[in-house]
Amino acid sequence: MPRRAPKPSLWQRILAIFGLGETKTKKKPKSRPNRAANSGSASQEKAKPRIRTTVTKSSKTKRKPERVEVTSSRLYVGNLSYDATESDLYELFNGVGTVTNAEIVYNSRTQRSKGYAFISMMSLEEAVRAVDELHDKEYMGRKMVVSGAKNPKEREVA
Repeated sequence: MPRRAPKPSLWQRILAIFGLGETKTKKKPKSRPNRAANSGSASQEKAKPRIRTTVTKSSKTKRKPERVEVTSSRLYVGNLSYDATESDLYELFNGVGTVTNAEIVYNSRTQRSKGYAFISMMSLEEAVRAVDELHDKEYMGRKMVVSGAKNPKEREVA
């Protein structure tokens, strides 16, 4: 195990700040040959230098959206283009059935779309037909995810 260099004194550190002290440059340690490879062989070959690899986390792993069964006339529409408007969605879903409400969710601070919306259809049959026809269809350059909206959990009053 290599020895550590002694810690410089206060006076040496002060001189080093002004560039007056003795400057020591650290040399790179020489690469040592692989002991296991040389132990049984008579020839002394240079060992390959170790290459340090770093493991990076992937930026974001894509996950498939959860497919929710259609139990009401309210639908979830995900993976929307940020440029889509409520009137665009109203027209798109009106081709499948009668739309009662189209609501895009926006960020409250930036007023930019979050990329998903909720659509209310007139009946359950129209909602099922809209999911069958529009799920995984490309709209404004992105494949939409259309499924039944989850019912909000009722708050229990204690």
